Amino acid sequence: MARRVFFSFDYALDHWRADQVISSHVVAASDRAGFFSPLEHEEAHVMGAEAIRQMLVRHLANTTVTVVLIGTQTAARPLVKHAIEESIKRKNGLLGIRIHHLKDQAGRTSFQGRTPTVPTGIEFPVYSWDGDLDRFGKELEAAERRADVLRKSKG
Repeated sequence: MARRVFFSFDYALDHWRADQVISSHVVAASDRAGFFSPLEHEEAHVMGAEAIRQMLVRHLANTTVTVVLIGTQTAARPLVKHAIEESIKRKNGLLGIRIHHLKDQAGRTSFQGRTPTVPTGIEFPVYSWDGDLDRFGKELEAAERRADVLRKSKG
Protein backbone atom coordinates (compact mmCIF):
# COMPACT_ATOMS: atom_id res chain seq x y z
CA MET A 1 0.00 0.00 0.00
CA ALA A 2 1.34 3.42 -0.88
CA ARG A 3 1.75 5.64 2.12
CA ARG A 4 0.28 9.07 2.51
CA VAL A 5 2.00 11.03 5.25
CA PHE A 6 0.51 13.69 7.52
CA PHE A 7 2.98 16.09 9.14
CA SER A 8 2.06 17.67 12.46
CA PHE A 9 4.10 20.42 14.10
CA ASP A 10 3.93 23.74 15.90
CA TYR A 11 3.20 25.99 12.94
CA ALA A 12 3.94 29.27 14.70
CA LEU A 13 7.41 28.32 15.94
CA ASP A 14 8.57 25.54 13.66
CA HIS A 15 7.18 25.92 10.13
CA TRP A 16 10.64 26.86 8.82
CA ARG A 17 12.29 23.88 10.54
CA ALA A 18 9.47 21.57 9.46
CA ASP A 19 9.87 22.62 5.84
CA GLN A 20 13.48 21.39 5.92
CA VAL A 21 12.28 17.86 6.71
CA ILE A 22 9.17 17.91 4.56
CA SER A 23 10.99 19.25 1.50
CA SER A 24 13.66 16.54 1.72
CA HIS A 25 11.74 14.81 -1.10
CA VAL A 26 11.55 11.47 0.70
CA VAL A 27 7.79 11.94 0.64
CA ALA A 28 6.51 13.11 -2.74
CA ALA A 29 4.31 16.20 -2.72
CA SER A 30 1.29 14.15 -3.75
CA ASP A 31 1.85 11.78 -0.82
CA ARG A 32 2.08 14.35 1.96
CA ALA A 33 -0.54 16.17 3.92
CA GLY A 34 -0.61 18.54 6.86
CA PHE A 35 1.74 21.16 5.49
CA PHE A 36 -0.78 23.89 4.91
CA SER A 37 -0.06 26.91 2.82
CA PRO A 38 0.39 30.11 4.84
CA LEU A 39 -2.79 31.46 3.23
CA GLU A 40 -4.85 28.40 4.20
CA HIS A 41 -3.44 28.49 7.73
CA GLU A 42 -4.23 32.19 8.10
CA GLU A 43 -7.76 31.78 6.72
CA ALA A 44 -8.47 28.98 9.18
CA HIS A 45 -7.10 31.05 12.08
CA VAL A 46 -9.40 33.92 11.18
CA MET A 47 -12.34 31.50 11.23
CA GLY A 48 -11.37 30.14 14.65
CA ALA A 49 -10.20 27.01 16.44
CA GLU A 50 -12.98 24.77 15.12
CA ALA A 51 -12.12 25.70 11.52
CA ILE A 52 -8.51 24.74 12.17
CA ARG A 53 -9.57 21.41 13.69
CA GLN A 54 -11.76 20.72 10.64
CA MET A 55 -8.89 21.60 8.31
CA LEU A 56 -6.65 19.21 10.21
CA VAL A 57 -9.19 16.36 10.01
CA ARG A 58 -9.70 17.03 6.30
CA HIS A 59 -5.96 16.81 5.67
CA LEU A 60 -5.67 13.60 7.71
CA ALA A 61 -8.11 11.85 5.37
CA ASN A 62 -6.55 8.92 3.50
CA THR A 63 -3.25 9.14 5.39
CA THR A 64 -1.49 6.08 6.76
CA VAL A 65 1.45 7.63 8.64
CA THR A 66 1.63 10.67 10.92
CA VAL A 67 5.02 12.30 11.46
CA VAL A 68 5.19 14.64 14.44
CA LEU A 69 8.00 17.15 13.97
CA ILE A 70 9.00 17.94 17.55
CA GLY A 71 10.22 21.39 18.44
CA THR A 72 10.49 23.19 21.76
CA GLN A 73 6.75 23.55 22.46
CA THR A 74 5.18 20.95 20.15
CA ALA A 75 3.99 18.63 22.94
CA ALA A 76 1.92 21.43 24.50
CA ARG A 77 0.13 22.47 21.32
CA PRO A 78 -3.59 21.52 21.29
CA LEU A 79 -3.67 20.99 17.53
CA VAL A 80 -0.71 18.63 17.66
CA LYS A 81 -2.44 16.69 20.43
CA HIS A 82 -5.60 16.61 18.31
CA ALA A 83 -3.66 15.41 15.26
CA ILE A 84 -2.14 12.58 17.29
CA GLU A 85 -5.55 11.58 18.70
CA GLU A 86 -7.14 11.60 15.24
CA SER A 87 -4.18 9.68 13.81
CA ILE A 88 -4.57 6.98 16.45
CA LYS A 89 -8.30 6.74 15.67
CA ARG A 90 -7.43 6.23 12.00
CA LYS A 91 -4.78 3.65 12.94
CA ASN A 92 -1.96 5.64 11.38
CA GLY A 93 1.59 4.62 12.14
CA LEU A 94 3.30 7.30 14.24
CA LEU A 95 6.83 8.66 13.99
CA GLY A 96 8.42 11.54 15.90
CA ILE A 97 11.35 13.56 14.60
CA ARG A 98 13.08 16.17 16.74
CA ILE A 99 13.73 19.39 14.82
CA HIS A 100 14.61 21.91 17.57
CA HIS A 101 18.28 21.89 16.51
CA LEU A 102 17.50 22.97 12.94
CA LYS A 103 17.86 26.65 12.12
CA ASP A 104 14.80 28.83 11.68
CA GLN A 105 14.45 31.66 9.16
CA ALA A 106 16.61 33.89 11.40
CA GLY A 107 19.34 31.24 11.68
CA ARG A 108 18.50 30.33 15.29
CA THR A 109 18.18 26.91 16.86
CA SER A 110 16.01 26.15 19.86
CA PHE A 111 15.83 23.91 22.92
CA GLN A 112 14.69 20.31 22.93
CA GLY A 113 11.06 20.02 23.94
CA ARG A 114 9.09 17.19 25.51
CA THR A 115 7.94 14.28 23.41
CA PRO A 116 4.16 14.39 22.92
CA THR A 117 2.42 11.71 24.94
CA VAL A 118 0.51 8.84 23.41
CA PRO A 119 -1.58 6.18 25.12
CA THR A 120 0.17 3.14 26.55
CA GLY A 121 0.65 0.48 23.92
CA ILE A 122 0.91 2.89 20.99
CA GLU A 123 4.30 2.77 19.31
CA PHE A 124 5.79 6.22 18.82
CA PRO A 125 9.49 6.00 18.00
CA VAL A 126 11.35 9.32 18.03
CA TYR A 127 14.72 10.33 16.62
CA SER A 128 16.54 13.60 15.92
CA TRP A 129 16.61 14.76 12.31
CA ASP A 130 20.09 14.25 10.94
CA GLY A 131 19.44 14.73 7.24
CA ASP A 132 19.87 10.99 6.55
CA LEU A 133 17.23 10.50 3.87
CA ASP A 134 17.73 6.74 3.74
CA ARG A 135 17.00 6.51 7.47
CA PHE A 136 13.94 8.76 7.08
CA GLY A 137 12.61 6.49 4.34
CA LYS A 138 13.19 3.39 6.45
CA GLU A 139 11.49 4.99 9.48
CA LEU A 140 8.50 5.90 7.31
CA GLU A 141 8.30 2.34 5.99
CA ALA A 142 8.42 1.01 9.56
CA ALA A 143 5.57 3.37 10.51
CA GLU A 144 3.63 2.11 7.48
CA ARG A 145 4.13 -1.49 8.62
CA ARG A 146 2.86 -0.54 12.10
CA ALA A 147 -0.22 1.00 10.48
CA ASP A 148 -0.80 -2.16 8.44
CA VAL A 149 -0.68 -4.27 11.61
CA LEU A 150 -3.09 -1.93 13.38
CA ARG A 151 -5.53 -1.97 10.49
CA LYS A 152 -5.47 -5.77 10.26
CA SER A 153 -6.07 -6.21 13.99
CA LYS A 154 -9.54 -6.19 15.47
CA GLY A 155 -10.77 -3.10 17.25
